[in-house]
This record gives sequence, structure tokens and C-alpha cells, in this order.
Amino acid sequence: MTETTTVVLDAERERGLRTVGLISYILHTIVAIGAVLPGVQASVVLLIVAVILDLLKRGEAVGSWQASHFSWRLRSVFWAGALYCLTLPLWFLLVVPGWIAWVLISIWFLYRIVRGWTTMNAHKPMPL
Repeated sequence: MTETTTVVLDAERERGLRTVGLISYILHTIVAIGAVLPGVQASVVLLIVAVILDLLKRGEAVGSWQASHFSWRLRSVFWAGALYCLTLPLWFLLVVPGWIAWVLISIWFLYRIVRGWTTMNAHKPMPL
């Protein structure tokens, strides 16, 4: 059995990490909605900014409940990107299955972002 320890952050650092999380979730949400709604394409630059922000700031959250949110967002982007790449050949073989696959991946990504955001607002960690 392993023991986990939770680090209690001072109020200022806690607010700072929540602000970073909020900004990251907003950027992820814009990209996710753009991926789901036809004709509304958000720039991939927003996603890159969110990922860089998460990578740079996640070290400050190590040991706290917020660390799980940094991992959650980064894993969401990684898996969505991997699934998009995996289903890319469908676009070349048959357009409709490719479109369906990408819509489903986009909906899954949006779900992950909304779930993470609402959990962060409740001051709870994400499951690992």
C-alpha cells in the first residue's frame, strides 16, 4: 500500500495556480468548442499556449490537489492528438468515417475539459 501526501499551499500560491488553471481551461475550452462546432475553428496556437503554460507551471503544484489538473489537461491534449493522428488515414480512405471519428474525439476532449474545469472549481483533484 502506498501513502500519498498532500502539500498545503499558501493562499497566494493557491490563487496563482488556480488562475493558471482557469486560463488553461479557458484556452482548452475555446479550442474544444472550435473542434466540435462546424465552421468555428480556433487556432491551434491557443492550444500550444495552454500546453506550454501547463508544462511551465505544473512543477509549482507538485504534491497539491492542483497537480492532478495539470496532468489531466496535458493527458487530454496528448490523447486527443494521438487519436487525431491515428484516425487521420480515415480522411484519405473515406471522408465520412474520418469526420465521424474526429467529431467523437472532439466531443471526448470537450467533456474532459468541462469535467476538469468543474472539478477544479469544486477544489477537488482529478482522478489519476
